[in-house]
Amino acid sequence: MRDVTVQAEINYTGPMTSRPQFYANDRSLDRVVLDPRVVEVTDARSQLDRPRLDREGFALIPHHTDVGDFRDTEEVGRVYPGEIRQLMLELTGADDVVVTGPPILRFGERSAEAGTRDNSRAARLAHIDTSDETARQFAEMAAPPGKRPARRIAQHNIWRAISPPPQDVPLAVCDARTVDRADLILADAMFDKDGQVRWSFEALLLRHSRTHRWSFFSDMAQDEALVFKRHDTDPHAPLYVPHSAFSDPRVTATTPRASVEIRTIAFWYE
Repeated sequence: MRDVTVQAEINYTGPMTSRPQFYANDRSLDRVVLDPRVVEVTDARSQLDRPRLDREGFALIPHHTDVGDFRDTEEVGRVYPGEIRQLMLELTGADDVVVTGPPILRFGERSAEAGTRDNSRAARLAHIDTSDETARQFAEMAAPPGKRPARRIAQHNIWRAISPPPQDVPLAVCDARTVDRADLILADAMFDKDGQVRWSFEALLLRHSRTHRWSFFSDMAQDEALVFKRHDTDPHAPLYVPHSAFSDPRVTATTPRASVEIRTIAFWYE
């Protein structure tokens, strides 16, 4: 069986003389020189040897959720973090997992809901959510009190489509083995609301390289989770998985993509 691929545009970051900034809501404020490239994105469902969390840095995991309505903030807050914590404990074998922050709903551009919530637009910029320094800060803030020092800390993003397949704007993830340190650009992720920046942290953007290998999973169902690495202190494990929304050229008439993502930090203690 041959791998199925699509040609899609991914927004890399071009040469800049100043430090890039990108905003959660008012993207007219972005200070990023876009370098759009048409790249080959492999539908990982077509591969006999599926991507693995400990190899490429991402994997599609069957995972049932009892959340009936992801737009119900009370239900999601009551049910989803506990489900995700248990999933990541089982998936990683870590001693402890902390869910950091509430789930984030995002919508493709064709959806009337895009931009109606805080940070709710699909991110069409190849990026990594944390730099080394930000990962260290996040781990310090999330570390459960009274525990032994951690010998390893791994940070993950768990992404789930909540609109029916096929998704018109899937999420592309880049094989961590194909990303070089020289490809990474320090940037500021700015979280604005009502015209003011409420907080920010250091993230990473991506220079184009022919070595990058992009993948996605078509026709995602709600009882599947795309888990990918944000950072790992284990030098032998995948470190950075760049990701970006993109338009699947094969998909036209469909329900606009809706998705939910949530982030975790896993701790292994000495």
